[in-house]
Amino acid sequence: MSDIIQLLPDHVANQIAAGEVVQRPASVVKELLENAIDAGATSIKLLLKDAGKTLIQVIDDGKGMSTTDARLCFERHATSKIRDAQDLFNLNTKGFRGEALASIAAIAHVELKTKQENEELGTLIKIEGSKVTSQEVVSTSKGTSIAVKNLFYNIPARRNFLKSDTIETRHIIDEFQRVALAHPAISFLLHHNDNEVYHLKSSNLRKRIVAIFGGKMNEKLVPIDEQTDILSIKGFVAKPAFAKRKRGEQFFFVNDRFIKSAYLNHAVVNAFDGLLESGSHPSYFLYLTVPASSIDINIHPTKTEIKFDNEKALYAILRATVKHSLGQYNVAPVLDFNRDANLDTPYDYSKKQTGSTPKISVDPDFNPFKDNTIQNDKPMQKDYQESYKKQTDNWDALYTTTQVESKVNQEQLFESEKETTHKTFQIQKKYLLSSIKSGVVLIHQSLAHQRVLYEDFLAKITVEEASSQQLLFPVSISFASSDIEIIYGIKSELESAGFMFAEFTKESVVIGGIPTSITESKITQLLEQLLDDIKLEVPDASFSHFDVLAKSFSKSLAIKTGTSLNFKEQETLVNDLFMCKEPSVSPFGKPIFKTLTLNEIDSIFNS
Repeated sequence: MSDIIQLLPDHVANQIAAGEVVQRPASVVKELLENAIDAGATSIKLLLKDAGKTLIQVIDDGKGMSTTDARLCFERHATSKIRDAQDLFNLNTKGFRGEALASIAAIAHVELKTKQENEELGTLIKIEGSKVTSQEVVSTSKGTSIAVKNLFYNIPARRNFLKSDTIETRHIIDEFQRVALAHPAISFLLHHNDNEVYHLKSSNLRKRIVAIFGGKMNEKLVPIDEQTDILSIKGFVAKPAFAKRKRGEQFFFVNDRFIKSAYLNHAVVNAFDGLLESGSHPSYFLYLTVPASSIDINIHPTKTEIKFDNEKALYAILRATVKHSLGQYNVAPVLDFNRDANLDTPYDYSKKQTGSTPKISVDPDFNPFKDNTIQNDKPMQKDYQESYKKQTDNWDALYTTTQVESKVNQEQLFESEKETTHKTFQIQKKYLLSSIKSGVVLIHQSLAHQRVLYEDFLAKITVEEASSQQLLFPVSISFASSDIEIIYGIKSELESAGFMFAEFTKESVVIGGIPTSITESKITQLLEQLLDDIKLEVPDASFSHFDVLAKSFSKSLAIKTGTSLNFKEQETLVNDLFMCKEPSVSPFGKPIFKTLTLNEIDSIFNS
């Protein structure tokens, strides 16, 4: 009988190892960013194409690698942070190159450029599926640039399991935010499909949080700072008034590494006892520093779960610290906290008797119209009457002249309108062609309108106060029980958008008011679209439901292909589009317009 057990070839073993480390593009982003940080970088750039499926490139200005290190970092079981088994229990870094790069190189095309500061030339290595295809000397700047192209190109089944670009991009941004929040002193730049998503300058922790989550976050934050023998805690929690119906902005960092801990989360929630409504979740950004030897970070492949030696003590300290800060900064509700003490009635006035009614004195001889400065009022009146008569003598002529001038002005106005050339044209009721100095731009009208509506909705929901219109007769809409739970879960966000709910039952939702920007006939369509979008979203993602709301609104209410637009509507849409923050892509990542320069147009006819 032949032998059954055999050793796996290296390329198969590498692909299996890659499956543990690289689950999706976000896994690669996490590893590369952490490597750049451990290399001592002060500036890190992350460039993406197609949600990382086509390209993930991380460029840093760190210490770089020697030629030997550059080659060894792609070998299996190669690492810079472990020398013996004991080091596994005393990790202070995230891992400088090595190990993860071998897994990444097994399932992608990798190009590495690196140079140390004291070297004149750097090293360029290209790898495809764990095989080094070229290694050469190259002129490059100090630091390291790693480009990972065509992820899972040799494992098509794994590539097919990836989600849409939108969802994969959300995973990447989650990882990017976690790394950026853990290291506010490092500047970060994120580009996706040549569009700048984040440009985070070196700053302190508070400014970094505000830069990522928006200016409104600044007023929500309550600082946390506590030093003990076994634990150091700093960071921020959000005020109870800004609690959310979902777990979104909840971040724990232990020794500058993002972790997930239901146990520590319970400690924070417990500190908010009595301050939150039922079903609400607090937001927090908490940074814990503990001795590296007191934690085990290797109980999970992604290192997002940690085992503590003294969990109960950490729980008690964390809960007490958060509770103390909420009280110290007067976050707990008090009665009439805006009262002005200067307006209080003194206690010694309690028995004071009221005095007599004050008397009012009047001068009976006072005449405000008596004035001796004007002596000869009759001549003045006579001159005024003569002047008025002269003006009114030619009243008919004055009216006729005005009428003629008005008619001429109107004729000139209409003539100028006739002579005006339109710069925008509609093609097949689908595209808009607009003339620009360098050529022409072709715009997808529906996607353009989606972008305009999306940014408008997002501003109204998050920055401004959305206005509502009350319905004369409340509308009852039937949904599945699971869908009703989803709607109820985002009830506060929908109310912020302008919805007013009269009642929730097991089978229906009764709506009493809607945003002024939508019509009653669109309610059902809009909510159904919203439910579909939420179901496609990743659970517990850090993106707010406000983003999903705005996207659903824009998709439902945007003008559709086949809609005819007059010249005024075309020009308004084009102007509104290019006033947006991101005019080049739709809310769902699709390109909105294509520019054709005069040279490109000429080349068509000269070819």
